Amino acid sequence: MKKEHWAVLLVFLILFVDQLTKILVKTSMHAEEMIPVLGDRVFIYFVENPGFAFGMKFGGVFGKIALTLFRIVASFFIALYIRKLIKRDAPLDVVIGLSAILAGAMGNIIDSAFYGVLFGESSFGTVAEFLPESGGCAPFLQGHVVDMIYCPILRGTFPDWLPIFGGDSFTFFRPIFNIADSAITVGVIYLLLFQRKFFKEI
Repeated sequence: MKKEHWAVLLVFLILFVDQLTKILVKTSMHAEEMIPVLGDRVFIYFVENPGFAFGMKFGGVFGKIALTLFRIVASFFIALYIRKLIKRDAPLDVVIGLSAILAGAMGNIIDSAFYGVLFGESSFGTVAEFLPESGGCAPFLQGHVVDMIYCPILRGTFPDWLPIFGGDSFTFFRPIFNIADSAITVGVIYLLLFQRKFFKEI
């Protein structure tokens, strides 16, 4: 199979799984509902993120629109770069890593651009309706990204002798994320760890 086919297939698969999980969560869970998956270490925890990945926020309506437009422009240039690398016969591993990043960015773009138009409000005790008669909960480009994976794999208490944080409880890993965030993170880490030599040579 050609490299461009691998790239398209990976982007399609990540987008499919990402959007399927988000739509299922959005249309079957109310805001901040939590379902345990693996004991007290892995949960499906439905929250909506108006900003960056892993719950980081970007202020106001202008910031939200600017962030979505930035994602669109960045994705466009990543796609062009992948196409350029394929033409230069870059290693398949590099194409796969960048394709994962592209798919993750596109997944969150879909949420930001369209979910506000397509879905009603998600609130405590209320599940969002798809294509409600009264219209969606937000204008185009102002939707929230659906996050649902919560993995507090380590909980504990800082030792009392530690300055500032002594005696305080902590949780690792606290951020709530989605499949798209995971694809971006895995793609970036993979390229940094295993493909740095390629980027140094170009």
